[in-house]
Amino acid sequence: MLNRLLSNDFPRSRVLAVILVAVLLGLAFAPFIFPGVKALSVAAKVLVFIVLVASFDLLLGYTGIVSFAHTMFFGIGAYGMAMASTRLGPTWTALGVGLGASLVLSLVLSLAVGLFSLRVRAIFFAMITLAVASAFQTFASQMSDFTGGEDGLSFKLPELLMPSHEFLDAPFLGVSVDGRLLTYYLLFVTAVVLVLALLRIVNSPFGRVLQAIRENEFRAEAIGYRVVVYRTTSSVLSALFATLAGAMLALWLRYNGPDTSLSFEIMIDVLLIVVIGGMGTMYGAAIGAVLFLVAQSYLQELLRLASEATTAVPVVSALLSPDRWLLWLGVLFVLSVYYFPTGVVGRLRASATLDRGGLHGDKA
Repeated sequence: MLNRLLSNDFPRSRVLAVILVAVLLGLAFAPFIFPGVKALSVAAKVLVFIVLVASFDLLLGYTGIVSFAHTMFFGIGAYGMAMASTRLGPTWTALGVGLGASLVLSLVLSLAVGLFSLRVRAIFFAMITLAVASAFQTFASQMSDFTGGEDGLSFKLPELLMPSHEFLDAPFLGVSVDGRLLTYYLLFVTAVVLVLALLRIVNSPFGRVLQAIRENEFRAEAIGYRVVVYRTTSSVLSALFATLAGAMLALWLRYNGPDTSLSFEIMIDVLLIVVIGGMGTMYGAAIGAVLFLVAQSYLQELLRLASEATTAVPVVSALLSPDRWLLWLGVLFVLSVYYFPTGVVGRLRASATLDRGGLHGDKA
């Protein structure tokens, strides 16, 4: 059963397996282990970014395509939910219509971008996707009658998913069992299912062809694979999963705007998470998202405590000021790349392989 769920793509490292189980259990019981509005919001954002980063890794890590238009599809998913709920009301039908429409739009756009641009090499394709993403963000900002413009759209969800809907009169283990909690677990189940689906895709014959194209496109073409078709299909699948991640974000926030889902900063965050976790490893999306988002969310608080503790040394206290959290986040990223050049997952798997090799060598 586990073989089927993981598509025979096991962690191949005991340490990595323990970390992944800890991440899974931590996210599954986050509302009870880490009480508080901020902690739950961080956990929900981690779930969204795991799907978003994993979908981008399908494109970059497994197919070797550098695209800056990924957040465009992320924003389409979020806007689809927001616009449908705003116009059709807080109903399940509205959510279904919004999700369906956003998936269709993402399918058409990703297919168009793939067919017209994937024949272009490397940096030129990246620049084309960057231009398309920038144009879409500008379009969303200016179409205020539909998208709310720079102010974005706030909307309501069906009653079952609203924080005001209480399922139990009294808290369970200190946590209110309400629509907000149900929404979180809806996101959790969706994220698990989507990551398992992506694992299945990358470990299928289709996924192995993508990896062959990544390693040597000309050789893959020479042995009979239609590279453009495979690259376009990978681009479309990646866009659809990103759209679902955007819908998850909108469900949680009950709001969407240009800066919320279309910002280029989100694209940079996704790239950083892929590098930290490890390209070409779906597990890297989970570990990288947890490390990056927890650091991003709590680094300022840690720096404030450190700054207060070192007030006797003005220079150190100033360096540890919470206002410099971006500097220290950058330092942490540089250190992670230095010590984990293949990402956390790549490093742990390589260490496990060396350990097994050493054991076999001793036996010999």
